[in-house]
Amino acid sequence: MLDKFSKRRSASAHVIVLGNEKGGSGKSTVASHVAVGLLKAGQRVATIDLDARQQSFTRYINNRRAWAAHTGLDLEVPAHFCIEQGRTMQIADNEELECQRLIDAVNALDRNVDFIVIDTPGTDSYLSRLAHSTADTLITPMNDSLLDFDVLGSVDPTTYAVTGVAHYAAMVRQARCRRRQLDGSNIDWIVMRNRRSGLSSRSTHVLSGCLRQLSLELGFRPIDGFVERSIYREFFPRGVSALDDTDPTGLKMHPGPGQTAAQQEVKRLLSQLKLQLNERARRRAAGRAEWFSQVGKPLQSDELFTA
Repeated sequence: MLDKFSKRRSASAHVIVLGNEKGGSGKSTVASHVAVGLLKAGQRVATIDLDARQQSFTRYINNRRAWAAHTGLDLEVPAHFCIEQGRTMQIADNEELECQRLIDAVNALDRNVDFIVIDTPGTDSYLSRLAHSTADTLITPMNDSLLDFDVLGSVDPTTYAVTGVAHYAAMVRQARCRRRQLDGSNIDWIVMRNRRSGLSSRSTHVLSGCLRQLSLELGFRPIDGFVERSIYREFFPRGVSALDDTDPTGLKMHPGPGQTAAQQEVKRLLSQLKLQLNERARRRAAGRAEWFSQVGKPLQSDELFTA
């Protein structure tokens, strides 16, 4: 299946995959904020949800679309696809069907968008492996603990030295190797320490050391992600993000210190992804934001007499 993607690299969208075989790491939250951040930068963005059972990413997009219609707010919404599960009696046939649906969705979007953001389930599957292999940027959010590190590597209980590569990291390493063999592309792998407490402790120092050791062997970039904040969960029912304006007449949410801090975290993440943005689209987005900021404001006297 992967070789069908190798022909589309020359003029294709940049594919960002959120992946981790550990559930509850914040993949859908990160995927949502990355997609909205790119949309606000004027980029053409499509999103794909591979978790057909849970569909957290799909519900977030649907909530955002519904809230925009309810409030009349100009919330950016990406073109979205949820890959339907195969329902035949044969596992191999289901895998073939699901993978073909993913290929068809990506090929349909490829030349019409700048970025495709794909959210994967927290389980191992052929479909998830295919998505990992097609990534240009792979983001692996992990909860800030040695328990979540266990999907990446094994640790000596006495010295905390990394002693081996665990199942998920081994899968990513294989996917990157195969991708290089097929089209010479290098997947930029980012491991994101998510749900941090914000406080320094012995465990955070130990985890930092483990990630540094493993990153040298596997070639990923460890970065700090989102601090544990209830506001990220509060965003979900409305499909809003930390980057959206929150005024009393619209979202009925007053921006507080938590949202301001979350906004800075999201902006820092987008910067650390080092994505090549379309400059023309960025200028278009800036002009559009300026226009909307003037809507409803009274004209000044000098504006009335300007030719």
